[in-house]
Amino acid sequence: MVRERLISLDVFRGLTILLMTIVNNPGDWGNVYPPLLHAHWNGCTPTDLVFPFFIFIMGVAVPLAMPEKKYDETTFNKILIRSLRMFCLGIFFNFFGKIQLFGLDGIPLLIGRLVITFAVGYALMGSFSTRLKNIFAFGILAIYLILAYGGFENYQDVRLPGVLQRIAVVYFVISLLYLKTSRKTQIITGAILLLGYWAVMTLIPVPGFGEANLERGTNLAAWVDSIFLKGHMYHETNTWDPEGILSTLPSIVNGIIGLFIGQILFLNLTKIQKAQRMGMIGTALIFFGLIWDLAFPINKSIWTSSYVLYTTGLATVCLTALYYIIDIREYKKGFKLFVIWGVNPMIVFFASQIIPQALVLIRFQHPSLPGEQINLLDYLYRFGIAPFFSNPMTASLAGALTYVAIWTFILWIFYRNKLIFKV
Repeated sequence: MVRERLISLDVFRGLTILLMTIVNNPGDWGNVYPPLLHAHWNGCTPTDLVFPFFIFIMGVAVPLAMPEKKYDETTFNKILIRSLRMFCLGIFFNFFGKIQLFGLDGIPLLIGRLVITFAVGYALMGSFSTRLKNIFAFGILAIYLILAYGGFENYQDVRLPGVLQRIAVVYFVISLLYLKTSRKTQIITGAILLLGYWAVMTLIPVPGFGEANLERGTNLAAWVDSIFLKGHMYHETNTWDPEGILSTLPSIVNGIIGLFIGQILFLNLTKIQKAQRMGMIGTALIFFGLIWDLAFPINKSIWTSSYVLYTTGLATVCLTALYYIIDIREYKKGFKLFVIWGVNPMIVFFASQIIPQALVLIRFQHPSLPGEQINLLDYLYRFGIAPFFSNPMTASLAGALTYVAIWTFILWIFYRNKLIFKV
């Protein structure tokens, strides 16, 4: 059974990954327009939509990737290995800046790190036999764990959670749900996860802190992270992780709702009927998310249940609009850019995290401050972009857009040559 490619989903994915690239790569982190920053705690900015949108899109894509619900050992292995490959790619970002090789420093060390990056990227995104994929995925994961917990000084505080790691966990769970359960069971599972997370976070006292609370660093999710991820969390939060263990549970529901929408798209209905149903679901999710916000505030850092409903509602409405414009009205002009971005998200995820780290490691004499050094990333921005703008926030945005333009050229070459990088 072959299903028609959903161009609107490619466009939506491209928009999301492009926005991710913009918000993750400002020219100057000290001067960023507020909508391009995460909410400080409660609330939701456009930047806070990127991650849940991507999980939702992945959920929609699952039925397209597995049009026949055939579950066997081979299918399970494919899902497991794909999840592990994503998980390992995500962890590598955190190891890159800590790699040490035979006492090397400067450019030689950078070259060594880039060689290892290429080897890991090829092992986790290359096309191999199932046996080799298994060996590479489990082998690389084992190396990570040995380095993190084996008493090696350079890696004793390396972060283990992350964006791709959470996506990998969600993909594994929702793929099995799709293959093994009905849509009714999927909805019930999502409801249990959201209500259960709300109950756990608001009713269970936090050891060492007292009553249940939803504050930064003292809530139950933070306590769980401090127990099971001690020393291996996001350096800016230190005692808890925004992609931690407990808060991953409600994020699964972003994928489940995406899964539900993906199955609606292939019901025996007209395209208009599908769009109407999706639009109503999206509007209802936004409404209930805003209502729940009154008791369980919308919050990305602890991924509250209201945040799940609100963001998946917005994602559903966005996809519905694109579906109507592109797949129903068949108006496709002006969307090619986003298709180019949307068909190759994994290489952007991987390489765009590595490139800035690599540029920071290239240091040389500051051209206007004797005795001072400057890294290549700062140099390119300070002397190649910032002087052309009077507003530092606009200059910072221009830096991000320049990076997007470079990636657009790279992705266009990949697109023309039909090069798609997958895990």
